[in-house]
Amino acid sequence: MKDKGTSINILLLSDTHGHIDKNILDHALEVDEIWHAGDIGNVEVIDSLKKIKPVRMVSGNIDDDKIKREVPKEQYFKKKGIHFFMIHIGGYAGHLPKKIREKIDSRPTDVLICGHSHLLRVGYDSEKLLCMNPGAAGNHGFHKIRTMLNFKIQNGKIKDLRVIELGKRGKLQTT
Repeated sequence: MKDKGTSINILLLSDTHGHIDKNILDHALEVDEIWHAGDIGNVEVIDSLKKIKPVRMVSGNIDDDKIKREVPKEQYFKKKGIHFFMIHIGGYAGHLPKKIREKIDSRPTDVLICGHSHLLRVGYDSEKLLCMNPGAAGNHGFHKIRTMLNFKIQNGKIKDLRVIELGKRGKLQTT
């Protein structure tokens, strides 16, 4: 398979909820592709990321109709020999909803990428299925630290996985 060859560097984020800042954009400059696992928040986030690198994303439960028309709810794709399934609400290793398990079992899937929980989690559901949730990069939610993931895909394997801490979540503004 010619797709397995050289490595590709990925920035994985989720739950921006309309927040994009210099810190996120600086990390985005260092990778080959940006993947967003939903709850984008507004079109400005999409536009900001697309100006920097190729973007792959799914919509989330807070995304409005404008985003949902532009961004699919879920994506299956193959990259460098690995089969990915990305969806915003997908559960986590050992706790996958029945509908998600059925989708995963219906086609080759090596990695499940999701967001929604605002909790960074990476782990194996089984010997084969790696579940990745980058936590939340935005300011809205109960998470204390804003996070993303960075990894490389090379020769059909995930390599050099690292957590990027973006600092403390900002305070919510009330009107």
